[in-house]
Amino acid sequence: MSTDRSASVAARGTGRLARDSSGEQGRLESIQRSVDAFTTGIIERLPVRPDWNCLELGAGAGSIAYWLADRCPQGRVVAADIDTRYLDADRAANLEVQQADVTREDYAPGRFDFIHARFLLCHLPERDEVLARAAGWLAPGGWLLVEEPYHLPAQDSPFPAVRRILAGYQQKYRDLGADMTWARGIPALLAGSGLQDVSFTGNLGCMGGLEKDRWAPLIGQAGPALVADGLVAQEDLDEFAALLKDPAFLDIPQVTISAWGRAGDVSRA
Repeated sequence: MSTDRSASVAARGTGRLARDSSGEQGRLESIQRSVDAFTTGIIERLPVRPDWNCLELGAGAGSIAYWLADRCPQGRVVAADIDTRYLDADRAANLEVQQADVTREDYAPGRFDFIHARFLLCHLPERDEVLARAAGWLAPGGWLLVEEPYHLPAQDSPFPAVRRILAGYQQKYRDLGADMTWARGIPALLAGSGLQDVSFTGNLGCMGGLEKDRWAPLIGQAGPALVADGLVAQEDLDEFAALLKDPAFLDIPQVTISAWGRAGDVSRA
């Protein structure tokens, strides 16, 4: 386990913009509110067993780790993140919070029955390698679920301000070593890592729609850095803020691709 925060952040390419800002917890919680039901619906189809030992990579504010701890009372859940300030280690007796850099961490082979990563690997230059190593941490018959955003072309938005903001946002992430189109290759990577029964689905992202929108805190947090780097103008952010108040403002900036696969079960060999 690595506890060198500066090295860990560099290894992750600083994935999340303005991570240390006061709005980070709110941003994480807005993501949870908008996508947790989709994620847990996939997990329940595997299906969940009460004795699973689970690993939540990039646990964020902890909602999926807490959900797994509740659903797997006879097992154990490891919630791993480079930044654990938003995780409550006392939330459940079978929950373990670990400060860990996934690019350096190497768990024992066969340790986990279920591993989940959401909105994490696309930020890592070592994303393919990390996914392959995670597949090796699965117990026979265990499942790996990876969920990542696939950003649609910024220029296709019907809103000029959104085109400019998303273009700047995507450029910033590219500069940080992220790949916001990497998700398309996840099913092939799972199969190439030796996993079986690979399947996948998608979840359309919503920008606008008033209370349904999770992009308001995200752009609100990233905006100052984008303006400082000359990637967007403050006028673009002001126009975006005005659009968010319009019930007719609806856009689809990305698709979240969720893909999963199962480690071979030696008992069936």
